[in-house]
Amino acid sequence: MVAVFNKELLSWYLITVKLRETVESGIPKTSTSSGLLELPEQPQEQLQKQQQTPSESLHIVIGEDAENCEDAATSPDSEWVISIKEKLEQARQDDEAGSWAKLSIYKVPQHLREGEDDRAYVPQIVSLGPYHHGKKRLRQMDRPKWRSLHHVLKRNSQDIKIYLDSMKELEEKARACYEGPISLSSNDFAEMMVLDGCFVLELFRGASEGFTRLGYPRNDPVFAMRGSMHSIQRDMIMLENQLPLFILDRLLGLQFGKPEQKGLVAKLALRFFDPLMPTDEPLTKGERNKLESSLGNANIFYPLSDQGGLHCLDVFRKSLLRSGPKPEPPKIWIKRWSQTNRVADKRRQQLIHCVTELREAGVKFRKRKTDRFWDIKFKNGILSIPRLFVHDGTKSLFLNLIAFEQCHFDCSNDITSFVIFMDNLINSPEDVGYLHYCGIIEHWLGSDAEVADLFNRLCEEVVFDINDSYLSRLSEDVNQYYNHKWNAWRASLRHKYFNNPWAIISLVAAVVLLLLTFAQTFYGVYGYHRPVS
Repeated sequence: MVAVFNKELLSWYLITVKLRETVESGIPKTSTSSGLLELPEQPQEQLQKQQQTPSESLHIVIGEDAENCEDAATSPDSEWVISIKEKLEQARQDDEAGSWAKLSIYKVPQHLREGEDDRAYVPQIVSLGPYHHGKKRLRQMDRPKWRSLHHVLKRNSQDIKIYLDSMKELEEKARACYEGPISLSSNDFAEMMVLDGCFVLELFRGASEGFTRLGYPRNDPVFAMRGSMHSIQRDMIMLENQLPLFILDRLLGLQFGKPEQKGLVAKLALRFFDPLMPTDEPLTKGERNKLESSLGNANIFYPLSDQGGLHCLDVFRKSLLRSGPKPEPPKIWIKRWSQTNRVADKRRQQLIHCVTELREAGVKFRKRKTDRFWDIKFKNGILSIPRLFVHDGTKSLFLNLIAFEQCHFDCSNDITSFVIFMDNLINSPEDVGYLHYCGIIEHWLGSDAEVADLFNRLCEEVVFDINDSYLSRLSEDVNQYYNHKWNAWRASLRHKYFNNPWAIISLVAAVVLLLLTFAQTFYGVYGYHRPVS
């Protein structure tokens, strides 16, 4: 067998050999003060042989015990190779198309988190799903979750095993919706789905039917539409805090005795999240009918359809867009300004000039009466923008909607396009103030400066291609109007001389005086050349 020894072991071996030779030759040697044996002077050939001995490992033939030493010496390299092979196997599995097909609940990428407070992406009160499951600061909601499950089982006279078995059936499909491996065991995962799902459904049903009808006391600290409910709603709309919609559909179906029912959860979710809507401009029934007839019923989002959504955030986003804005193909100047690849470049995200500059070019702003906040129109120098309601949850809502559009491949960038458009419009508190004066922006924040800062920070690290924006053609029309010199001159004349009634009166008086002076001069010259005979 061959064993590997290091340099120190070789030295001890040579000392032992030399000691044996000394004893056999009968030459006595005294020990030094250090207690080590002084070796005699070695022959020249032996010294040269030792100098030629490599400083690395030395291979020596020994008995059967050397096999264990060989295994111990080579095991680190073997473990290293095995570790690399395991990582390659995991990469192969991740690269399979099936592993990404059902992914819909993402972790917010780190580049989107930079510069933003994590509070916009991380739940502060309640955790749903595996990403924030078990965090210490969120455990205070565990008891209300168990109470909600108790109410569900008691109200329907059911056994918990029905729900657990059903979640076991959907476990593989549910795990595929989440990004990365989930460390929870099969039993823990099924328990989490049942507990979190029933809690969500109780909130949805309570907001729709009333919590007292579901058996909760009127002054319940959690299950009441007051107090912390707004914060709970904000947590439940976050991208990392979602449950697959088919899980909620199955749990609600089990309560009603119809496990395969679909669509009702989406309808309840829209009613529950209605306070988070970024518009407070409801349409009358006649206006809604007129709008739907003009859009065509085929494209209108209907929450009871089988294509209700992937999770609550997706359902909420679809309800905001409803028919969905369809991007118009941009013209030549935008195509030259953009590239085929989507690159995060601020120079290629400037869709439009700010409010102050557009006003100087003669663009007028009007509030458009519609509850579709993204439906912006431009015609005859008038930019019509629906009313946008900004509250303390608007930042978190838009950030999570943008993050979902950035992560999900089969998703348009309509919300991102709108937010970037508003970011371009708003450069200063004065821009916000004028939009507020026009009735376009209504906010409950401390000042116009906070609103301007909010929009300027929403898309700092967002990847965006203006060719994919539904507002690209509109922006082009506005910029063409802005670049027309006559529009700027006319606007300048109006701002300087027609900005108030007294200026108009003064201008009219000056014109009349000028005409009278011209008439007096004309008759004076005319009388000189043609005197009266």
